[in-house]
Amino acid sequence: MAKIIGVANQKGGVGKTTTAVNLAAALGVLEKKVLLIDADPQANATSGLGVEEVQYSTYNILEHSVETEKCIQKTTSPNVDIIPSHIDLVAAEIELVDKENREYMMRESLATVSDDYDFVIIDCAPSLGLITVNALTAADAVIIPIQCEYFALEGLGKLLNTIKTVQNIHNKNLDIEGLLLTMYDPRLRLSNQVVEEVKSHFPEMVFDTIISRNVRLSEAPSFGESILMYDAESKGAIQYLQLAEEVLMKNEHLVKN
Repeated sequence: MAKIIGVANQKGGVGKTTTAVNLAAALGVLEKKVLLIDADPQANATSGLGVEEVQYSTYNILEHSVETEKCIQKTTSPNVDIIPSHIDLVAAEIELVDKENREYMMRESLATVSDDYDFVIIDCAPSLGLITVNALTAADAVIIPIQCEYFALEGLGKLLNTIKTVQNIHNKNLDIEGLLLTMYDPRLRLSNQVVEEVKSHFPEMVFDTIISRNVRLSEAPSFGESILMYDAESKGAIQYLQLAEEVLMKNEHLVKN
């Protein structure tokens, strides 16, 4: 059965989709079979992997209107499939409100396909709404990207409280895979201060890998490619491979040979 990892932060612009796409791609390059789920109505992970035609999407797996297998599409990244997103996903937040067990829709859908993968990576929307709660209820663990900027820790407490609520009510096994520092610039004193502060507050939870600011990382989505396909020798590609290796080490006992 796959290890399901949500990538979540209610703050936008912290490198969440960049992390979901490139961690999935890096795990694929390391010969793990990966399913990426785009659970953000903006569909940036979908376009970031070059998927243009979407017939069925995350909306359908939340609504249980189509079999999960029919929503899965191949990508150009080795060993990576995707359940794409669509602007229709905005409606799911409203349509699920009156449904019984509405927080468990994604978990139930993924149960039918998770045996086919080593990892499922869920790119969550920048909110703490019902779709994100669905993702956290379905997940085994969550990665929280934290931007190395002034407001880095703002809202982190709220997200950790949401995770605790999900643990208490919907998913007692939900774990925090780690805090990932992103958009790091070693030349800036502020960046270094944020790194020190996060590591001092959460010493056991922070990944060793830090994702630096990198122009190539910003360029790759416009070509519909992961950083590993776009420029495998760039600093961003190397760092996401390091992150993937960290994730594999943490989950050594779970991953298929």
